[in-house]
Amino acid sequence: MAESGTKVSVSSDGSERASAPAEWRPFENVRRDIDHLIDDLARSLKRVPFDFLGAATTPFTGGALWQLSPVADIQNKPTCYEVTAELPGIDEKHVEVKVTDGMLMIKGEKRQDQERKGEGFYLSERRFGAIERAFRMPPGVDASKIEAVLKNGVLTVTLPKTAEAKAEKTIAVQAA
Repeated sequence: MAESGTKVSVSSDGSERASAPAEWRPFENVRRDIDHLIDDLARSLKRVPFDFLGAATTPFTGGALWQLSPVADIQNKPTCYEVTAELPGIDEKHVEVKVTDGMLMIKGEKRQDQERKGEGFYLSERRFGAIERAFRMPPGVDASKIEAVLKNGVLTVTLPKTAEAKAEKTIAVQAA
């Protein structure tokens, strides 16, 4: 049985290869997934270009996305909130804790200079590192009574609750 149709000329310069089956390319799916993740991240940064400046709306979120941030834990205690942040190797004189526009800001700097001289050599090194973290404070914090203590590289910030925030009310559940 003869096929009728228009013949198309096929030319090849020899550089094209037949594609291998998918099971012969195990990393193709991984590469494609990573490409999709990067594309999604780029799109989300274009949609919310200034979100990394700390414009979060939920308590204890926000802060700089592209800066080195200390590891922190937050506890909700009956009388206060307690924020602990790891600041290894930073002296208390180089730590700054402040409250601005409802945000708790923690900043720290570490500077290290080293100089050694010996027979036939001279070594001079300087290191500098800065960390910063911001938390949106929840309502009901008494900002005038906030305390911060640095001990063994761990900063503990105590945010006392106001009387209204400490009050607990039990609500009776009624049957319909």
